[in-house]
Amino acid sequence: MNDMLSVSAIKNGTVIDHIVAGQALRIIYLLGLQKNNNQVTIGLNLPSKRLGIKDLIKIENRVLTEDEANEIVIFSPVATINVIQNFQVVDKIKTHLPSVTHGVFVCPNHLCVTQIEPISSYHYIHEQGKKISLICHYCEKEFDRDQVKVAV
Repeated sequence: MNDMLSVSAIKNGTVIDHIVAGQALRIIYLLGLQKNNNQVTIGLNLPSKRLGIKDLIKIENRVLTEDEANEIVIFSPVATINVIQNFQVVDKIKTHLPSVTHGVFVCPNHLCVTQIEPISSYHYIHEQGKKISLICHYCEKEFDRDQVKVAV
């Protein structure tokens, strides 16, 4: 096996590893990293012993909040989040699936009041086995996590 790194190391910041393949870009938007001035390195479809293939995100000079880390679980329940200082892992952020989100996602129901009125979205998170869905507080419709868009 080749011991060469596929994605370069960061000196300080956060590494989100073991992201379910195909979810890294959604997490980028979830965290607002597309509007960020910090260096962000993305690895897509990297080989993984644990997942087969995985995505990876490295964020230079930024540590995620607890809420941000927990929101990642919606898209990738098996993701690991490490805080890096001077090229070393100094902390592993423990995560759990949040029960609700406020203003994070856009309700896909075009008849929902959040599409018409200037109100912040509010979703309940529902987990059944490996399936994660979101239920809109206002229209009470349930959507698979892949149907909702991140509010940008």
